[in-house]
Amino acid sequence: MRKLIYGMNLTLDGYIAAAGGDIGWSGPPSRELFRWWLDHEQASGLSLYGRRLWETMSAYWPTGDQQPDATPAEIEFARHWRATPKVVFSSTIDGVDWNARLVTGDAIAEIARLKAGDGGPMHIGGATLAGAAMRAGLIDEYVIATHPVLVGGGTPFFTALDSRVDLNLVETRTFPGGVVLTRYETRR
Repeated sequence: MRKLIYGMNLTLDGYIAAAGGDIGWSGPPSRELFRWWLDHEQASGLSLYGRRLWETMSAYWPTGDQQPDATPAEIEFARHWRATPKVVFSSTIDGVDWNARLVTGDAIAEIARLKAGDGGPMHIGGATLAGAAMRAGLIDEYVIATHPVLVGGGTPFFTALDSRVDLNLVETRTFPGGVVLTRYETRR
């Protein structure tokens, strides 16, 4: 069985995007934080995206390594991003590229099917998609990079749940700029 990991950058008040979908509050990550996310992504065997996060990622990373100011880590991330198999869940887009396939049907059934298979960990991104997986009890690990900023509203990292979920803290780390990374595993 594969592990399903939900991780993103978020504000201290718990949002992955401010009102209007603004993600500029995080600014560019420190080299150390970017490297941590790169290592985390390289450990992934499959990436699962909701439509909005897919549109954000696919707007930049297919050619991120070709940008004139790309750092070595960004070049490595872009190459890894293109090579990693991806599943995009959406009923509003017609197609996807860059080693991805589109699922327009029941996301929870497909995620459960993928989890039951063999392979490396799967990473899930996008608040709506991850929220549905949370409610279905499919998330095995949460990775939270909390930035020292309050935005007052927007897209929350966590969704409303039907029941309590107990977690075990497995890592805490502080990065430049006051970013605190925490990892929690779901207690089963």
